[in-house]
Amino acid sequence: MKKYLAFVLSLILCLAFTSSFALEGKPVAKDDIKVGFIFLHDENSTYDLNFLNAAKEACEKMGVKYVLKTNIPEGEQCYEAAAELVDDGCNIVFADSFGHESYMIQAAMEFPEVEFCHATGTKAHTTNLANYHNAFASIYEGRYLAGVAAGLKLNEMIAEGKFTAEEAKMGYVGAYPYAEVKSGYTSFFLGARSVCPTVTMDVTFTNSWYDEALEKEGATKLINDGAKLISQHADSMGAPTACEDAGVPDVSYNGSTVAACPNTFIVSSRINWAPYFEYMINATINGEAIAVDWTGTIETSSVELSEINEAAAAAGTAEKIAEVKAAFADGSLKVYDISTFTVNGEKLESYLADVDDLGDWQPETEVVSDGYFHESEYRSAPYFDIDIDGINLLGA
Repeated sequence: MKKYLAFVLSLILCLAFTSSFALEGKPVAKDDIKVGFIFLHDENSTYDLNFLNAAKEACEKMGVKYVLKTNIPEGEQCYEAAAELVDDGCNIVFADSFGHESYMIQAAMEFPEVEFCHATGTKAHTTNLANYHNAFASIYEGRYLAGVAAGLKLNEMIAEGKFTAEEAKMGYVGAYPYAEVKSGYTSFFLGARSVCPTVTMDVTFTNSWYDEALEKEGATKLINDGAKLISQHADSMGAPTACEDAGVPDVSYNGSTVAACPNTFIVSSRINWAPYFEYMINATINGEAIAVDWTGTIETSSVELSEINEAAAAAGTAEKIAEVKAAFADGSLKVYDISTFTVNGEKLESYLADVDDLGDWQPETEVVSDGYFHESEYRSAPYFDIDIDGINLLGA
């Protein structure tokens, strides 16, 4: 028994030493850095274009080599693309879509000398691979700010007599009823309701991250059903185009659509991925550990709003957004303040979230305390998946 215990202890010490060594890493000369990027779609997707632009910006600013792989599906092709990038000399590989995760983990296990970083994933903190990392940002704060702009626009239209306060309904085109999407549309709604208290919102889903026809069709249906303003968490120009055609105000995502929609575009929120890309590159150069879960914020310039289109936005929008940003900064405002919403008519006093995401769909982490839901604090990817009152899900 003593020999067995000694063996177990030595094995634990060995694993601890190996993990520590892998986490610390060795510095890599900047000239030897090569970053490989895997994108679900290409520049025709607003989502992927946002990543593509940030990748180029960060790598060119840092003066490091990079390789871009576009239109890589959420399947075995992702692993193959990652392996090809490793063969091509990349010492950092990044993928941008949720469904890439299992294939990135497969590659990370096979190539322990390479750093694998993944946006929107959930498993880095449970896989315990020293070279696999998740990243996201507090985009729910950006969505809330965009919602404030939407609520102000509704107020302006009510004041102009275009509809009554009771008719202030928004529409939202979502991709999937996942936590990332729910967190986004809920924060947007709460931002709008903070300035327009009578607002309600209908949400429709396309069950695709990118389907221009379905996104346009969804937005058109929402408008025909009485939505006075549209927003989205889907990756094409379908919804903004439907709004421009119908003359309905629009709040887009991942970048300004003002060039194509000059009469209806108000503002857009987005995650600026350049700060994270610079961070992961710098960490590799310095031989420092990359965070298991990294969450960018407004303060890190990771959460941004586009320029406000004054031709469509309500007067005073910029000033109000600045006021709300200041409240985020000093901690006096929390997006998911539990005093600002109800669930089935009741205040949300407690909530267990499935933060560990082990595939068993079992919630295990209490995420409500100090009067608010702590989004993206226990892992970087969103886990707010609650249906709150005031939001009507169509066909979900």
